[in-house]
Amino acid sequence: MDLSVEGLAAIDDKLSGRHIDLDPGGYFIIYLNREEGLIYAKHFTNVIDERGLAVDPETGKVIPARGKVERTHTTVFSGRTAKELSVKIFEEQELPPVTQLNHAAYLGREFVRAEIALLTGQEYVQD
Repeated sequence: MDLSVEGLAAIDDKLSGRHIDLDPGGYFIIYLNREEGLIYAKHFTNVIDERGLAVDPETGKVIPARGKVERTHTTVFSGRTAKELSVKIFEEQELPPVTQLNHAAYLGREFVRAEIALLTGQEYVQD
């Protein structure tokens, strides 16, 4: 078993290419504000159509997975750490905007990656 950084990165890269069902509760765009020392997560609503694609509930158009899309977010969450951000989203909301456990697990992983990037000065690119 290869437990090197490269070996672990290869495992993650392979898993990033797998099929995932999209969350009808919406999606998040995660980014850093280094000057403020914060991790941000913008939440956007979507509808999942019969093909399993995310669709803008206002226009009915498919939301592309890559590229720039002009949409208005519903909520912006921020935190200094992955845990603080997770608590705000999953524990302080009466109805958390995440409806699938795999989506919650993904967000937790991404928030930790973002926190590490914030602490180390590394670039953060959402998976």
